[in-house]
Amino acid sequence: MNEREKKLEALGYPIDRTTPEGSLVDPLTIVGDMLYASGQVPFDGDQLVSKGKVPSQISLEDATQAAALCAANVLRCVRHHIGSLDKIQRVVRMTGYVNADPTFTDCHLVINGASTLVRKVFGEEGRHARTALSMAQLPLGASVEVEGIFQLQP
Repeated sequence: MNEREKKLEALGYPIDRTTPEGSLVDPLTIVGDMLYASGQVPFDGDQLVSKGKVPSQISLEDATQAAALCAANVLRCVRHHIGSLDKIQRVVRMTGYVNADPTFTDCHLVINGASTLVRKVFGEEGRHARTALSMAQLPLGASVEVEGIFQLQP
């Protein structure tokens, strides 16, 4: 296990706890030196642990933790499919979606949970562009979903 994977585990996210995968789309796609990871919702193993609208059903704090779990799931999926987080040169972009009440305007604060986790795991190579969006609904009623784009080592 490399340093990045040890950091992820030290933050409370066991590297081997992957999420269920569907059969219609790929969990990630590689084009050249770019890796595009499909969105991940807050599954802990096979249990969806954060469902509902932010902030009326899920607090800002809980949604922020769910966003960190989504980012951890993205990283675990990447590691599962390419073998090591050390094969990532840098994080390029993270996009976060929040299942939010119509008047909720703090989606960026929720997705900070994902950005913070990625920065803790990758250090300076974890600096990234980001978009945080409010959605009327997300798959399975999840409170948050996060996807990522990564540059692979040459």
